[in-house]
Amino acid sequence: MEPRIFKAAVLAVIASLSVAGTGKADVNARDGGPSRSEMLARSNTGAPDGSAFFRPVLDGVLYRGGFSGGDKGRTGLSSSQREALCSEGFSRGFYADFGKNTDYGVTSCGDGNFDYQAARSSRPANVMKAIHDVIKNGDGPVYVHCMWGVHSSGALSAMALVQFCGWSEERAKEYWNDARNGAPCSGGCDKWIDAKFDRFSVDQSLSISDAERAAICPK
Repeated sequence: MEPRIFKAAVLAVIASLSVAGTGKADVNARDGGPSRSEMLARSNTGAPDGSAFFRPVLDGVLYRGGFSGGDKGRTGLSSSQREALCSEGFSRGFYADFGKNTDYGVTSCGDGNFDYQAARSSRPANVMKAIHDVIKNGDGPVYVHCMWGVHSSGALSAMALVQFCGWSEERAKEYWNDARNGAPCSGGCDKWIDAKFDRFSVDQSLSISDAERAAICPK
């Protein structure tokens, strides 16, 4: 091989290794569902700075998280965090239960937009509808977060697994508990998650195909 060609080949390999080393993930990829380890990891690639417990729930469709150290001012995602999520390809975001001082709205980035809204874990209908829209329209994924990333965002994620993946309520609650990372619950954790699921039921109008389910639901 000529020295010039050899050098170009080496540089190409180095470049590919550098990209791989960044851990950059394609959050839009619907390639068979996240693994259990990804769903329970303390964090995964693609998380905006200052976030915690960034985890996939439905491949290319739903991610969850919270704030490192909590969001004591309840001001929600910063402009830089919204821009980062928008740039990653996220199309929608929901702050579950705590964002009373949050300025919601749409953040634009290049050709994309990130629509940031409030949500309630005891009233999940709007989040389920947004997730369904993303599945059907091929939009960028939804990011659901709460103050810490363990309780409310987990409840909405557990409900999504029942709604779109056919999980039983019992299995979804076990997932919520496993992903809680031992965080306490006021009044007891079983009582807390049971109360949330008392307000939830599967919406038959939000059905998806077997092929869609196979592409996004956990392995």
